[in-house]
Amino acid sequence: MGGTFQPLTGGGAAIALDEIEISILRSLAVQMLELIGPGEPEPAEDADPLAALFAEGPSEPPSDPALARLFPDAYGGPDGPGPKEDPEELRAHSAEFRRFTENDLRTRKREDALAVVRSLDGLTPAGDGAAVLELTGELPLRWLGALNDLRLTLAARLGIVEDDESAALFRLPDDDPRKPMVMAYLWLGGLQETLIETL
Repeated sequence: MGGTFQPLTGGGAAIALDEIEISILRSLAVQMLELIGPGEPEPAEDADPLAALFAEGPSEPPSDPALARLFPDAYGGPDGPGPKEDPEELRAHSAEFRRFTENDLRTRKREDALAVVRSLDGLTPAGDGAAVLELTGELPLRWLGALNDLRLTLAARLGIVEDDESAALFRLPDDDPRKPMVMAYLWLGGLQETLIETL
């Protein structure tokens, strides 16, 4: 999977993807949508827009490690940077922050993953087996967000906490059941890096 993002004249980015790459990216984005869950229901036409703006979300962190990585606590533990606070107080602050921000964050992550699926749905590989995906407007940033979310999710599934831990994954034997996930993680990292450089 050697495709990299290249700059488009006038702004944006383009990448050539073959049928397998399109299928893998689409499958990962769909799995991300399933992991994040359904979006917020549309408010009724007569609903108060101000009330909808302040709709409350969950206050507890997700139990799934991948979701916990996607929706982390806003306030770190007592060993983290910043002023030292009582752990109970930190949990209370995190719960309050989560209540008013997680729904919006979840919606944005869904929109990013949906943008990936929709842009891939419009691709048809040509005779040489590749299709050129052009990202303009807000799509490059949507893709960047989705690629980041996919990598965070795979990192959680692989038990990667620090970036330098991924180096050990290169040495996994080919028959290791984690190998396909590792290859996807590394490939997505390359896509993310070239998209950042392009932008």
